[in-house]
Amino acid sequence: MEKIRNFCIIAHIDHGKSTIADRMMELTGTVSKREMKSQLLDSMELEREKGITIKLTPVTMHWKNHTLNLIDTPGHVDFSYEVSRSLQAVESAVLVVDATQGIQAQTLANVYLALEQDLTIIPVINKVDLPAADVDKVSAQIINLLGCKREEIILASGKTGLGVDKILDAVVENGPSPVNVTPKPSQTKALIFDSYFDDYRGVVLYVRIFEGEIPKNSEILMMAAETKGLALEVGILTPKMSPSNALKTGEIGYIVTNLKTTREAKVGDTVTLAKDISIDGKTHQIIDVNGKEVTPLPGYKNVLPFVYAGFFPVSNDQYKDLKEAVEKLSLSDSALRFEPENSPVLGFGLRIGFLGLLHMDIIRERLEREFNLDLIVTNPSTNYEVLISSGELLEIKSAADLPDISEVQEIREPWVKGEIILPKEMIGNVLNLINEKRGHQTNLSYIESRAIIDFEAPMANLLTDFYDQLKSVTSGYASFNYELNGYKAEDLVRIDFLVGGHKIDALSVMAHRTEADEIGREVTKKLKSVIPRQNYEVALQAAIGARIIARETIGAYRKDVTVKIHTGDRDRKAKLLEKQKRGKARMKRFGKIDIPSEAFTVMLKRD
Repeated sequence: MEKIRNFCIIAHIDHGKSTIADRMMELTGTVSKREMKSQLLDSMELEREKGITIKLTPVTMHWKNHTLNLIDTPGHVDFSYEVSRSLQAVESAVLVVDATQGIQAQTLANVYLALEQDLTIIPVINKVDLPAADVDKVSAQIINLLGCKREEIILASGKTGLGVDKILDAVVENGPSPVNVTPKPSQTKALIFDSYFDDYRGVVLYVRIFEGEIPKNSEILMMAAETKGLALEVGILTPKMSPSNALKTGEIGYIVTNLKTTREAKVGDTVTLAKDISIDGKTHQIIDVNGKEVTPLPGYKNVLPFVYAGFFPVSNDQYKDLKEAVEKLSLSDSALRFEPENSPVLGFGLRIGFLGLLHMDIIRERLEREFNLDLIVTNPSTNYEVLISSGELLEIKSAADLPDISEVQEIREPWVKGEIILPKEMIGNVLNLINEKRGHQTNLSYIESRAIIDFEAPMANLLTDFYDQLKSVTSGYASFNYELNGYKAEDLVRIDFLVGGHKIDALSVMAHRTEADEIGREVTKKLKSVIPRQNYEVALQAAIGARIIARETIGAYRKDVTVKIHTGDRDRKAKLLEKQKRGKARMKRFGKIDIPSEAFTVMLKRD
C-alpha cells in the first residue's frame, strides 16, 4: 500500500490535461512509442474530433518502484460531475494551469471540489515553452489561490515533455498513499466511479478498492442496488485492459461482470463479496457474517438535469431504436434523465434532461453517429415550479405542460449563481450583458489584472447563447462557471405559436412578460424564413392565451391559370381566377402544412 499513489489531473478546458497524461504514459513506458498518439486517453471519436475530454479515463503506470493510478478528467462545466466522481477515488490532484491564460473559472471550481475532498494539490504551470507564457504572473495567481510556496510549483510543457518527470516525482513524494479505512477489514468495499456497457462482454465497472480484495471469478454484490453478479475478469488499465488474479486494497482497476444493464450497478454504489454479507429481505439491512450491520461507502449525490429538450425521430418507425439508444447511453451517463413524450405534430419521442447545452449537443451527435438515427430536437427549456390554487406544487418540464392559467397562482423559474473571470478592462461589457439577461451582479473582486464577477440570473435566459455572447463581448478572454441556486417566482407567461391557425405545442415557450412581445416577433420572423411557401396564404402567429402579440404571413405561390386562354376575354379570365380562389380557400381549410425540422431549432440561434 505504501507504494501506491492514486491521483487525477484537474484543469480548465484546453489547459493541457490530456497532453500531460500522454507524456506521463510515454515517460513511464506504459505505452510504447509505436502505439503512442496524441490524447491517447480520449478514445471516443467525438472527443478526438472536438479536442475535448468528455468521459473520465483511468490508467495505471509504474514510476520508481511505485504504482501510480491516474484518472484524466474533463474540463468543461457541463461535465464537472465526472470530475467530482474522480476526486472521490483518489488522494491527490495535479492542478494544471495554462502559462498563457492563468487561472480560469473552471480552474477555481475544480480546486474547490478538490479542497472539499481534502486532497493534496500539486500545482503545475503548463505550456511554459510558448512565447506568450507569463510564468511569474501565473505563479503569483496560484500562490494567491492555494497559499503554496513558489518552489512547490512545477513548470512543465505537455508538448515537449519538459518537467513531466518532476510531476511524477512530486506525486510519489508529496501525494499520500491510500489508507486502510479499518485496520482489519471484515468485508471488501470498492467504490464504482464509472461503468459502461460493452456489447461483447456485458457491464464493465471501474472501481477503487477501499478495503479487502476482489479475486477473479468471485461472486460480488452491489450494496445499494442489492444485485449479485460474477467478477468474470479483474485487472488494471494500462490504458488497455490487462487482467490480474485479484484487485487489492488501494488499487484502481476494472471488473468485467455478467450483469446485463448498468442499472444493476450504479455509479457511486459499493461493491463487496457476496459470501461475506447477507441482506435482510424485509428491512434491507446489510449484515456481515458476525451479525453486525455494514455501512456502504459514501456514494455520489444524484446529479439533476438543468436543461430539457424533446428528441423525436424523423420517421416514427425509429422510436423504438431511439429509446434503446438513449437507454444504452444513460447506462454510463448518470446525469441523463428521460421520459416518453407525445406530440401531435412530431409523433412519439423522448423528453431528455441534460446538464447543459454542450452535454445535449454531445448526446445528440452520439445518437446520430453511433446509432444512425435521424432526429428532430425541439428548443431546449428548463423546468419550472407551478403553484396552483389548490396549494399543490407541480414541476413542469416544458411550456406545453402548463396547466390552465386560471388555476395558476404563481410560476417559479430556476436561477443560477454564476462566476465569470475576465480582464479588468472588459467589466462594463459583461455587466451590460448580465443586465440584458435579467441578471444582477452580486460581487466584484480582483486577482491581479483579472476581475471575478459573481452574479445571479434566470437559467432560461442563459440557455441559448449566453456563452457565445460572453465570448464575443470579451474577445474570447472570459471564462464562465455556474451552479443552480433555487427557484424564484416571476411574472412568466406561455407564448404559443400558431401555424395556419393550428397551435404547435412543440414550439411553445415560457418567457418573462416584459420580453414576450419581442420573442414573439423574433420567432415568427424566423419561422417565416424556414417554413416553405404553400399554394395558399399561411398565417404565423404568436399568442399569449387568446391575445395575438405578433403575426407574419407567408405569401401563396401564384400559378397563372389564365395562361391557356388565347383570347383577351375578360369574363373567361375572371371565371378561372374565381375558380382558383375557391380552390385555394378549400386547400386552406383542409391543407396540412409540413413543418421542417429546422423550425424547431429556430429558437436556438439568435442573430
